[in-house]
Amino acid sequence: MRPFFKTWLTICLLLPLAAHATNREQRLPNVNGYTPKSHVSAPSSKNKQYAQRVRTANSKLVPPMATKATSNVLSRAVNVLGTPYRWGGSSPSKGFDCSGLVKYAFNDASFDLPRTSNAMASGHGQKVDRKDLKPGDLIFFKLKSRRVNHVAIYLGNDRFIHAPRRGKSVSIDTLNKPYWNKHYVVAKRVQPKEPKGMQVVQR
Repeated sequence: MRPFFKTWLTICLLLPLAAHATNREQRLPNVNGYTPKSHVSAPSSKNKQYAQRVRTANSKLVPPMATKATSNVLSRAVNVLGTPYRWGGSSPSKGFDCSGLVKYAFNDASFDLPRTSNAMASGHGQKVDRKDLKPGDLIFFKLKSRRVNHVAIYLGNDRFIHAPRRGKSVSIDTLNKPYWNKHYVVAKRVQPKEPKGMQVVQR
């Protein structure tokens, strides 16, 4: 794949991340340019129960990966687009299988990931609902198997990058395709390892 196209694609993927990092919630006026004040009433018991459920649900949300870490992961993955698939491969020179691509993109120095897709799905990272997917999340599939045997890196807008199978190369695909939608199993979000020697000081 031409270097210019890879650079262009990387920029297209990372621009939304930068926009998201600087985005702030704004209160917009209605069509007449006037935002009416909301009516404030005394909280009822039902409202209190609802608010409690919302707080509980929000407390279980998985924090997104840091923007810089996400950018690094996506950049490393996109830069090897077109690399041939090779079972057991984990480098641009030797080729990639699905989990080898993930290990390469996430960089062992920053993330502690196992080597196989099944092990990644079983015990690493925090589970993320499909509706809450963010760029950099890992998505897992069962392809003609009773257990997870394929992993990809989510890019956003239902797209993902992966090393598909023998005879193919690292490429971008979409969850909107019936095949991938049918075999989708779970998503995980992983965070970088804490630097050695770093300790939490309680005051």
